[in-house]
Amino acid sequence: MKLTRHESVYQLTYLPNVFPVNCYLVEEEKSLTLIDAAMPNNAAAILKAAKEIGKPITRIVLTHAHGDHIGALDALKKQLPDATVYISARDSRLLNGDRSLDANEPTTPIRGDVPKPGKIVTLPDVLLQDGDRVGSLLAVSTPGHTPGSMSFLDSRNQALIVGDAFQTRGGVAVSGQVRPWFPFPAMATWNKKESLNSAMKLLKLKPTLLAVGHGKLLVNPEAAMEQAVQEAAKKLESVLV
Repeated sequence: MKLTRHESVYQLTYLPNVFPVNCYLVEEEKSLTLIDAAMPNNAAAILKAAKEIGKPITRIVLTHAHGDHIGALDALKKQLPDATVYISARDSRLLNGDRSLDANEPTTPIRGDVPKPGKIVTLPDVLLQDGDRVGSLLAVSTPGHTPGSMSFLDSRNQALIVGDAFQTRGGVAVSGQVRPWFPFPAMATWNKKESLNSAMKLLKLKPTLLAVGHGKLLVNPEAAMEQAVQEAAKKLESVLV
């Protein structure tokens, strides 16, 4: 996995030139928080990166429950039995293979690689809600790609890790907006309107860094995020008219 660092955030990228899948290590004073678990065969590389940094992984935080974000979860938990596992309360159901929707949710079907019931053995220790804290990270509810997608803002430097709420591969885009060179996040998005609302929420946080599930880190991302939000809003409006 390719390792890229920006201040407290280490981006680990699997297949960077083909089908980039990112996970992140966020450095705390004495430990590391892993955000997302990439692909099933990535556990060894993640553990190697933590060893090179020189701090233990004590938290495993999942932005959402698609296969390319939870793939190595069971293997990592086996190697790190004391690590605390976090996911949103809503996406904990997807982690168990439950694609059902709540009565107040849009009826568009949940898409993407959701695990089959029983496939993931690891049970989350903490079910996150909007505004919860995980070390230096603020949990931000950002539904759209999945009903329970979450993003995480580092309160020390405003670095923002968003899972698939945005992508930068193939061009900066809000989840659900197709980029022809990398259409896969859009294809796996549950609801475009919810995604747009969440993107607007993230833009208001004024991040200094945008760290996504697919694509390179983007420093000083506000202008690019705003353009992506405007484009998504225009396309959604044209569909609704």
